[in-house]
Amino acid sequence: MSRDQLISMARENLGFVKAGTTQLQTDLLRVPASNYFDPARWELEMDRIFGRLPLMLAFSCELREPGAYKSIVAADVPVLIIRGRDGEARAFLNSCAHRGAQVMPEGTGKARRFVCPYHAWTYDDRGSLVGILDEDEFGDVDRDCHGLTPLPITERAGLVWVALKPETPVDFDAFLAGYDEVLENFGFENWHVVSQRTVEGPNWKIAYDGYLDLYHLPILHKDTFGSDFPNKAIYTAWGPHQRVSGPNPMLLPLEDKAEADWPMEALVGGVWTIFPHVSIATFDAGGRGVLVSQLFPGKDPGSSVTVQNYLMADEPDEAGRAEAEEQVDLLEYVVRVEDYATGLRQQRALIAGGRKEVLFGRNEGGGQRFHQWLGRLLDADDETLNDALRAGDPLADA
Repeated sequence: MSRDQLISMARENLGFVKAGTTQLQTDLLRVPASNYFDPARWELEMDRIFGRLPLMLAFSCELREPGAYKSIVAADVPVLIIRGRDGEARAFLNSCAHRGAQVMPEGTGKARRFVCPYHAWTYDDRGSLVGILDEDEFGDVDRDCHGLTPLPITERAGLVWVALKPETPVDFDAFLAGYDEVLENFGFENWHVVSQRTVEGPNWKIAYDGYLDLYHLPILHKDTFGSDFPNKAIYTAWGPHQRVSGPNPMLLPLEDKAEADWPMEALVGGVWTIFPHVSIATFDAGGRGVLVSQLFPGKDPGSSVTVQNYLMADEPDEAGRAEAEEQVDLLEYVVRVEDYATGLRQQRALIAGGRKEVLFGRNEGGGQRFHQWLGRLLDADDETLNDALRAGDPLADA
């Protein structure tokens, strides 16, 4: 069924190619400029977006074996994800029950036990407290009540989503809206992480707007890669998540082939965004690959941090890895020097107060949808959050 969706999207793309048209909304959208820097709104975003919604924090291929773990700080929350001996992935606040110290340093690895570096309290792969240093001298502690604090988690399509609050009310199925079934076509569970970089940037929404925007490619990126791409975009949505592609004439030869022979590489091209903070862009340097950008808010409204993960379908040989690293070097440069540097200047200009609003044109449906979803979920309290996720495409009501 999910391949059928890919075929349908390819045929829609071909329709735009042959007609020489693109996807347009009925009107433009006006977004208050203060949404990008107002501290009160930013605090609400931290609470109701990054605090409640599942965030894509790990790849299944980073947790291939029992005992494999990933420690990551997301929106200032330390998270520990562990593959248990039963094969299940579990997530916890990375905080010891003794004094709250971070149990595992950031990064990936493998361990039978997880030992706090402060006083050596020890936890197993289910987060249970299994060891207390000098327990007979410490005092009476009920180990069953002092394990690591579990976080809601789901693993689908080779990706791992975690909610940062133990009591989060979100329904994973309502949030994903079937998007995970389409992402399964990549087969990420068998891919390989070959490179990771970190890039600092502007307000997280200024940064994220760019991942949904093909309009700027031949302008801002004219000296790097943008001249090879059109500035027209086609958006397909699953709940708040979107696939972005441009009218692609390279799909035209597929019309003469049986749909069963249409190659997966052609069907999954483009940019796949996961609300509210991930972009998956397809590439082929050194072999089939993707750049997965995990965007997190920084310490204040004016900052963000993006982790650039480059994954490849096949583990590359030395030549393939070198070619992939060249691709990653270029992508890091493009994001740091072109996208985010422009975003920081944009942010400075907006804070100066000369503009009361920013515009998203009829040809920028991805940005329109993102900001309307953002407003909808900010307005929803915990009791209405899942209803808001199931409410349908806000652009369909425009």
